[in-house]
Amino acid sequence: MMKKIVTTLAIGLILGSCYEPERDCEKYKTGTFKFNYEIDGTLKEGKFTRTNNYSVDYYENKVDSATVRWFNDCEFVLQDINSKTAIHYKIISTTDSSYTFQYKSAVKDPNKKLIVKTGTAIKTN
Repeated sequence: MMKKIVTTLAIGLILGSCYEPERDCEKYKTGTFKFNYEIDGTLKEGKFTRTNNYSVDYYENKVDSATVRWFNDCEFVLQDINSKTAIHYKIISTTDSSYTFQYKSAVKDPNKKLIVKTGTAIKTN
């Protein structure tokens, strides 16, 4: 009986470790998206439109533009046109209508701790 339980657990672990989340990043390279973000404990919603070369963000009655540079189908950098701030994004999973991503500063600063955050964008068109 114990041998059967151990075998079942081993098979479950092997199959579970082989699981890779879906990553159909190509369909999220361009389009209009919405996302939630938090400022001072308040949850807010923003939206952005991304083309092959640009991303335009709309949040808190502001508009911000950035250039888009793709490294591969699932990773890109947005560089703000005005401030030149660069953020590296990596799509880590996709669904039929959204993608989950990690993002961090694209510029390494040895004096600052690198913070990686996660978000979800929902495609609206």
